[in-house]
Amino acid sequence: MRERVHVGLKVDVDTLRGTREGVPRLAALLARERLDATFYFSVGPDHTGRALRRAFRPGFAKKVARTSVLKHYGVRTLLYGVLLPGPDIGRAAGDEMRAVRDRGFEVGLHTYDHVRWQDRVVGATPEWTRAEFARGIEAFARVFGAPPRSHAAAGWQINDTALALEREYGLAYASDTRGSEPFWPRLADESAAAARAPGACAQLPTTLPTFDELLGVDGVDESSVADAVFARSVAPDAPRLQVFTLHAELEGQRLLGAFERLLARWRDAGVAVGRVATIHALATEHALPTAPVVMRGVPGRSGLLAAPAEPLEVAA
Repeated sequence: MRERVHVGLKVDVDTLRGTREGVPRLAALLARERLDATFYFSVGPDHTGRALRRAFRPGFAKKVARTSVLKHYGVRTLLYGVLLPGPDIGRAAGDEMRAVRDRGFEVGLHTYDHVRWQDRVVGATPEWTRAEFARGIEAFARVFGAPPRSHAAAGWQINDTALALEREYGLAYASDTRGSEPFWPRLADESAAAARAPGACAQLPTTLPTFDELLGVDGVDESSVADAVFARSVAPDAPRLQVFTLHAELEGQRLLGAFERLLARWRDAGVAVGRVATIHALATEHALPTAPVVMRGVPGRSGLLAAPAEPLEVAA
């Protein structure tokens, strides 16, 4: 008999609107279903409008057309940082963030400035990365009164300096990558033993495709996207420990019904659904492989995303 499948729910919160509108809806749904999740908050300025510069990247325009970005984000959000000043999310919506924590959900750091991190971190200098990461840590602590225990990089964009900073700040784990199983990230010129040393920060990759990566592909629409994710999560070759990333701006708003259907499918199938910390606890019961983090393409997503180099190195 196959071991029980566990899915960690990773809720990325990118915008002020997502924090104020999508997060409370998701928290209410999860509480009603008696399920747990981890909410990763953007805690600095909302500069969503600046993301439109990505229109020149291969695949981005197709994604915009497939996923109805205007409907999901709204006109005002798409003007932040362009024609409207970007509001500070942590200062404007701190009450909504703390309410999630106070309801018992796990919270973590997504980013300080989502667009700035996503567009610049891969090619950034160590100095830039350290300053930007520190801004996020400090702003998170202002909102919650304590630093975060975990980090989920905006847009699955990361570099070696940021991976080292996760260790330096004592984070318990991170979910910055895409992949098929948890692993210890190995920095450049670092041995596998060093990557597993005390103080290392395990990577728990997003293992399942997101709703917006599947919508509009092979006939998948809002009525069938939950079934598409569910089928992948329980496939014979699917990993036992999984992470599903959802967004407050999508699943917390127009796609809330589709997400509720996915939760129902998991419940009926006996899949354990909870916070990402549970995936970390289960993963670290056994020896994890190590791997450098590289950038590679993911179907349905424009640009390159962080992922472990293959094959992963099994502990000696």
